[in-house]
Amino acid sequence: MLMPPSFMKFRKGAKMQSNPATPMKKIFLSIKRAISAVIAFIHREKIAAFICCLPFVVGFFTFLIVPMGMSLYYSFTRFNMLSDPVWIGFDNYLRMLDDSRFWSSLVATFYFAFASVPLRLIFALAIAMLLLRARRMVGIYRAMYYLPSILGGSLAVAILWGRLFAAQGVLNEGILELIGLNRNFPWLGNQNTAIWTLILLAVWQFGSSMLIFLASLKQIPEQLYEASSIDGAGKVRQFFRITLPLLTPTIFFNLVMQTIAGFLAFTQAFVITRGEPMDSTLFYALYMYRQVFEFGNAGYGSAMAWVMLAIIGTITGILFLTKRFWVYDGGYA
Repeated sequence: MLMPPSFMKFRKGAKMQSNPATPMKKIFLSIKRAISAVIAFIHREKIAAFICCLPFVVGFFTFLIVPMGMSLYYSFTRFNMLSDPVWIGFDNYLRMLDDSRFWSSLVATFYFAFASVPLRLIFALAIAMLLLRARRMVGIYRAMYYLPSILGGSLAVAILWGRLFAAQGVLNEGILELIGLNRNFPWLGNQNTAIWTLILLAVWQFGSSMLIFLASLKQIPEQLYEASSIDGAGKVRQFFRITLPLLTPTIFFNLVMQTIAGFLAFTQAFVITRGEPMDSTLFYALYMYRQVFEFGNAGYGSAMAWVMLAIIGTITGILFLTKRFWVYDGGYA
């Protein structure tokens, strides 16, 4: 049966109106395909690894490489952070040769690092060996001994440490008075004792090294001690012939890390002594901070930073060169 043309147009329009979601469905399918393609692209092994590394790479370049490059440029300029830098070549580095406070800060830093690092490692190893033999509440003891490493670098602990050694502090007014000794000794005002208060604070923060030593001690097989006991070796000989040689890789690691930290010491001197008395506790990092933020010599401070980098790199290189003479890398078997 033939239909009039007007009826056919009406029927075609009604069919189109009855399916209004067709364009939206196509858009939805297109978006779904695009998302699936992106997910498949991300799930590729290399792409996934790149995306996971991207935050570190961006942060590494943004907060380390770029600032280091700027610092290197500023070290060759006269710059006070308020005006444009002026290129002066090696003048900042030559100025250090005639700066007496620069040499004083270098001597104080070397003294602090070479005194505090060995004491901290010895103390950490001793506590680790005690905890290795402990059985009851050993977890609580580990947490208690590690706590100073978490709190030791804070301003609050530095302030409390300063009050402990103050002229009217706990040490003078409490402990020394009880045993009848001089209770007015200026621990922080004496050139010979001021730096040792900071060294004691650094030694007190032995927790991280202790945990590393403890983990290494647990890896030493008990069979070695049992065999040596059968041969008549005592505890002292076992320590020097078994424990200490097998711990040398861990000692080396702690030595490198703690030496670097020792040369970068800042908070203790900044809060407790402010570099006094007579610059005896003027650490290198503190003097560099003063040059930049107190005296406005950002160019000179940048040059000092690069000199310290060279010093730390040299000392670390020397440690690695001596490693083959005293570090045992043969394993436990």
